[in-house]
Amino acid sequence: MPMKAVVCGCGAMAKGWLRALAETPALKGAIEIVGLVDLDLSTAEALAEEFSLADAVTGSDLNSVLEATRPDLVFDIVVPSARHHVVSTALGYGCHVLSEKPMAASLEEAEDLIALARRAGRIHAIVQNRRFISGVRRMRRVVETGALGDLTGIHCDFFIGPHFGGFRDQMDNVLLLDMAIHTFDAARFVSGKTPLAVYCHESNPPGSWYRHGAAANAIFEFSDNVVFTYRGSWCAEGARTSWESAWRVIGTNGTLLWDGADKLDAHVVSGETGFLRDVSEIEIPEPSSEADTHGHASVIQGFLSAIRAGVAPETDGNDNIKSLAMVFGAIESARRRERVTIAA
Repeated sequence: MPMKAVVCGCGAMAKGWLRALAETPALKGAIEIVGLVDLDLSTAEALAEEFSLADAVTGSDLNSVLEATRPDLVFDIVVPSARHHVVSTALGYGCHVLSEKPMAASLEEAEDLIALARRAGRIHAIVQNRRFISGVRRMRRVVETGALGDLTGIHCDFFIGPHFGGFRDQMDNVLLLDMAIHTFDAARFVSGKTPLAVYCHESNPPGSWYRHGAAANAIFEFSDNVVFTYRGSWCAEGARTSWESAWRVIGTNGTLLWDGADKLDAHVVSGETGFLRDVSEIEIPEPSSEADTHGHASVIQGFLSAIRAGVAPETDGNDNIKSLAMVFGAIESARRRERVTIAA
């Protein structure tokens, strides 16, 4: 029998979730959308019509729709400030919850949601869809093989100028809170290391169309003396990077480069003498599981599999809070203009 789900938050991002359900063979028939909730009822109704969900209950009040549908799952696609209310309400109805990122609007709220999920005996996981792409999975494979030697550094550049309009234009710390978490989470995943401390400089460059924090430069200290650096801007016109950032992963024996799109290569030292040692290109292994390379669809599949198996999914709140702690550590460092220890 399919699991019954309610979608809370029916804006543009919800369409990506529903397309993943409709277009992924492994998900077809696995989930039945029984309810759609949005503060603007017409938005929920429009989404129901677009995706042919005529039998789904639509409403502007989550409690009412949960009462009417009694779902197994809630897909939380609301703005970050509403996340704690939506997730805590859904957990209170005995639902498993899959949330958009960030996990919460503060570390305190994130810790509370972890406690609520534990008490409810339910899973609360986060859609970190950008770690579920081939390039990120292949970088992780290279690091795991040891071909680069001992990992020493990861360096990422993110420069794009998207004109979203809407709530992002008015957010505090917009780049760090709404976008950088993707790269932070992927760096933590690729390295397999624990974030320990950060120094960050945040700014809102001249010409920015965002109210606050459209650019940031951060230096993270990871466990085992690994350094992760991030340079980013959401108001950088011209010469765009990929949405996945441009990556340089350095080990004691070589370096891997990924442009965030199709170009992925790695070279390791092959010569034993000379001012600059000779290097040789090495083969990049494929992802260990092709099923883990389809973004939203992979996250949702992993979420369902974890529920059925009674185990924690990869992006369970207990793990994802570590990526959120990197974000709030960077924000706090920028505010205080000093190095900040990461607690999670």
